[in-house]
Amino acid sequence: MPIIYLSPSTQEGNLYITGGTEEQYMNLVADAMEPILRSSGIQFQRNTPEMTAASSIRQANAGNFDFYLALHSNAAPDALSGQLRGTDVYYAPNSIWGQRMANIIVSNFKVIYPLPNRVRALSTTSIGEVVKTRAPAVLVEIAYHDNVNDANWITGNIQAIARSLV
Repeated sequence: MPIIYLSPSTQEGNLYITGGTEEQYMNLVADAMEPILRSSGIQFQRNTPEMTAASSIRQANAGNFDFYLALHSNAAPDALSGQLRGTDVYYAPNSIWGQRMANIIVSNFKVIYPLPNRVRALSTTSIGEVVKTRAPAVLVEIAYHDNVNDANWITGNIQAIARSLV
């Protein structure tokens, strides 16, 4: 069975417009994923809130994982704060398996996210959790935590998000 590395955000300074933090809510998503992963026979290991993205990458690269899944929420640039919505799923351009997983997540999220036309897969060469991992990886920016509608959607749909990701 597959073994994945779960990396919920460790960014406690990224505040939700509705209260709470990116670290808090992404860990709640990971917590909700755990029993679904177990019941599906998928083994996993995950980072801890005390870690950083860099130490998460190091820990994952020291193991033997089939996939690396980073969970984040997004924030718009200052000039657009609160105005953007959507889900972005990032993968490395040379990763066939990363792109495949990104497309699966996009397909699943289009079913649960209220604006399916704003759910997309994007290649990146600049996100460490995608390009510096040995295992194929994706980073999911679940929605915008600086947009009240997206923040409320995340906080009100933890279980649906977890099911969709697994």
